[in-house]
Amino acid sequence: MASSSEEGRAFNNQKGNSKAKGFFSLLAAGIFGSALTFFTIPHTDLYNDSYDKLEKQVAELSNKVESKTGAITASTTSNTATSDGTVAIADMVETSSKAIVGIENLQQQQSNPFSQESSDVESGSGSGIIFKKDDQYAYIVTNNHVIEGANTLEISLYNGEKTEAKLIGADALTDLAVVRIDAKYATDVINFGDSSTLRPGDQVWAIGNPLGLELSRTVTQGIVSAVERSITVNTSAGDWEFNVIQTDAAINPGNSGGALINSSGEVIGINSLKIADSGVEGLGFAIPSNDLIPIVNEIIEKGKVERPYLGVGLASLEEVPRMYLQDLPNEVSEGVMVTNIDSNSAAAEAGLKVQDVIVSIDGKKITNSTDLRKYLYTEVKIGDKVELEIYRDGKSQKVELTLTSNNTNN
Repeated sequence: MASSSEEGRAFNNQKGNSKAKGFFSLLAAGIFGSALTFFTIPHTDLYNDSYDKLEKQVAELSNKVESKTGAITASTTSNTATSDGTVAIADMVETSSKAIVGIENLQQQQSNPFSQESSDVESGSGSGIIFKKDDQYAYIVTNNHVIEGANTLEISLYNGEKTEAKLIGADALTDLAVVRIDAKYATDVINFGDSSTLRPGDQVWAIGNPLGLELSRTVTQGIVSAVERSITVNTSAGDWEFNVIQTDAAINPGNSGGALINSSGEVIGINSLKIADSGVEGLGFAIPSNDLIPIVNEIIEKGKVERPYLGVGLASLEEVPRMYLQDLPNEVSEGVMVTNIDSNSAAAEAGLKVQDVIVSIDGKKITNSTDLRKYLYTEVKIGDKVELEIYRDGKSQKVELTLTSNNTNN
């Protein structure tokens, strides 16, 4: 029994010593391994990635611990380039936004009804695009209705600076205008893209100043809903049929004149109007870049857009009281009536008279005043001869005239 007990104690002691040795061996291995990791990994290329991952995991764990104690931290991501090498959207928008400006339309108003003093008061605001820069000036394109009637135009730039702009020229019919500022204020310009390549479904972004400068350079995202839409708009130069890009990107008052850009950061349209009837959403329209570029170039070169000029005021027959149409044959239900005549125009020289009704030009039927303007501005040019079919005192006759140019478009 004693022998057996001693053998048992000896066995237990050996077992205990074995466990102790195993524990100290494991501890020593751990210390050595830690030391090897500490001294080797930071200086060994083979383990650089593992070391970086370890640091990242420690940082993430630290953030989680801090969050539990009430400290809130933001997760920072870098939007540089995507996996396929294309520019990230945030970078593209940031770069493009530097060429978008705010425009304040200041008009002169009498500040005191009992005195002759007056001051410039903000009448409205919109957006613009810096698209060209030379040694002296930076050029900004916007909508005509943004700058129309302004006594002073104040430009707000990306860096917060403000400066006054000078109007180079405007075209009410196409709702486009160009202004310029000193080149030193423009840090960036933005290029125009080819709007003819757009297809429904293409992604686009609208950048502008909705509801004023407080929300400057707001970015909204959408798609091209349709291309080559025709919308008739009443402008200060008369009704005109606009060719526009339709988009569902949010466009609000103040966005007018701002950029509609593609995924390459190019301007493919200028945001101009939207349908804002009750229950209507996502119907915004932009003037295509390919349509506006020739207009903008002509404004810079000549200060205006020259078009063939008849020299008459017009009213579509549906707008004319029936009492003025009693002499017309029953079969004549469409056309335009001459309401006034410029005494120095081709119309006056050709003998046109007030209340003449024009029903065709060069054999093309005219249904309203928009039809006549569209033919004049797209089918013929200054110096061309055209033949009008008119009704005077109930009788049809032909009148030939040579188109001239005038700064006032009809």
